[in-house]
Amino acid sequence: MDQSSFLFQALVYLTAAVLMVPIAKKAGLGSVLGYLVAGMLIGPAFLNLVGDSTNVMHAAEFGVVMMLFVIGLELEPSLLWKLRKPIVGLGGLQVLCTLGLVCLIAMAMGYEWKVSLAIGMIVAPSSTAIVLQTFQEKGLMKTEAGQGGFSVLLFQDIAVIPMLALLPLLGNGTASNNSSSHAGGTWVSHQPAWFQTLLVFAAVVFIILAGRFLIRPLLRIVAAARVREVFTATSLLLVIGITVLMTKVGLSPALGTFLAGVVLADSEYRHELESDIEPFKGLLLGLFFIAIGASINFQLLANLPVLLFGIVLGLMIIKCLILLVLGRSFRLSTDQNLLFSLGLCQIGEFAFVLLTFSRQEQIISNEIADIIMAAVALSMALTPVLFLFFERVIQPRFGTLEKTEREPDTITEKSPVIIAGFGHFGNTVGRFLKANGIGCTILDIDSDRVDFLRKFGFKVYYGDASRYDLLHSAGAADAKVILITIDDAEKRLEMIETIKKHFPNLQMMVRSSNRYDAYDQMNAGMLHIYRETLDSSLRMGVDTMKLLGHRSYTATRAAQTFLKYDELAVKKLSSIRDQKQYINTSREFIEELEKIIRNDARMPDIAREKGWDDDSLIKEVKDNA
Repeated sequence: MDQSSFLFQALVYLTAAVLMVPIAKKAGLGSVLGYLVAGMLIGPAFLNLVGDSTNVMHAAEFGVVMMLFVIGLELEPSLLWKLRKPIVGLGGLQVLCTLGLVCLIAMAMGYEWKVSLAIGMIVAPSSTAIVLQTFQEKGLMKTEAGQGGFSVLLFQDIAVIPMLALLPLLGNGTASNNSSSHAGGTWVSHQPAWFQTLLVFAAVVFIILAGRFLIRPLLRIVAAARVREVFTATSLLLVIGITVLMTKVGLSPALGTFLAGVVLADSEYRHELESDIEPFKGLLLGLFFIAIGASINFQLLANLPVLLFGIVLGLMIIKCLILLVLGRSFRLSTDQNLLFSLGLCQIGEFAFVLLTFSRQEQIISNEIADIIMAAVALSMALTPVLFLFFERVIQPRFGTLEKTEREPDTITEKSPVIIAGFGHFGNTVGRFLKANGIGCTILDIDSDRVDFLRKFGFKVYYGDASRYDLLHSAGAADAKVILITIDDAEKRLEMIETIKKHFPNLQMMVRSSNRYDAYDQMNAGMLHIYRETLDSSLRMGVDTMKLLGHRSYTATRAAQTFLKYDELAVKKLSSIRDQKQYINTSREFIEELEKIIRNDARMPDIAREKGWDDDSLIKEVKDNA
């Protein structure tokens, strides 16, 4: 078979990934480093099975495009508002400080200010692909470092838009034959710089408006057809269409798809789009990392080892120190700040895009671009090593973080009841149902808990119960009831939407941590909500009344009245958004409930003998209040 054929290249890349990634994961190095090492081995420097990886890199960059689309889908307005300070403050200061300091150093080394500014913009962003992939693998997204890193990466991704718009203004107005041919297929070819900048912003506005007024109606029409593969094709069409548009206007496709994802973040099809794109994203991201490993210029490294390693270490130290200072000013703990700084000190994949533009506009020479390209690849390859250094050396001394997750279990049974989450709440319900001979399929995301419970004879399956494929494997299509008892409130809401969309006949009973959690679930259409602390709190109150000398009947009846009236109050309060109105209405409910219970305690016992139910009792007491 021809070594340059598509099938042979696919065989080489897939074989390298299948062999190296499990080895790297087994050694605790993470999948990203496994992909990078696989690329180095099959690249020109060693086995030379893939030759020039430039074409593969262009195809693999589509994985970054898909990843940013998925990131955009997760950025609901409420999350953006919650992270507004770290996004603008932490992210903005990181970009400005890094860009400014690198620009000043380059100017001190004798480079023109335009070249220095371009270099500063190229090295300022970190690698969204590597950092987020590693954070997600290691379960660090919910940590302070994970949230801070996400905020910085988000601002960096957004900041690339004005950077790309600014580069044509830094150019000399002419392009080399090579770059002209490269840009010949775009709409901005041979156009003045002001028109290129205008077209960039016009494309961004178009994507925002199209996402709001064109894409949503299209998804609604496709979803009505109820053909899953067509919806998947539509998801891919959406991403590819935006990629083509961005390429035509000379912009990074990743930024276009990111904006589209943000626009669709509050769409009812958000989770569906995410689940359809996820498999393609993961595979292409792996290909992207392999291509980076294969693209490392070991010949240049051999000729200029001191210069290259000096540039890489110098840039990473500069970025790390800036991040450390910013992390300290934003009050990150010591271990979280070190993780945050070491994790984001590399140069990101957008450097390849910015380098291409800088070459086209003849801002930097090909010689400088080759050195920076090698430095970018080396810094990305060193990032997993820094994460490993943190885990093995820094983490044991300064703190502890969650370990990596394992693959979901294969589910081999079908039951009328599915329990999602088997912690203290789900465990109690599960034991009660089992004692009454009711079969349950139990799912839990905590691997340590799963292993521990199996020792007691519970058949618990490991996996994320919010995933459609796992619910389908667990028999959600045929089950009668699902008990959503997982700990994470956001995951519970995500499960509700997934089940409503894919398993509409499955009855849901949902655990609620508190009344605010219950408000969200009520607004999501849930009828069977169980606040986990309510019954136990009331039982404690009843026992306290008994110890103080109150009759058992009086205390129990007071608790029943409180429970009934409190649940009525929660239903009414769930629809109130104004904080002042909420406080006033809550105070009215509290005062009214106190009157009801006091009058209820004075009512003759004959009220119960007349057969009044709780609603009649409350009405009678309110009338007498």
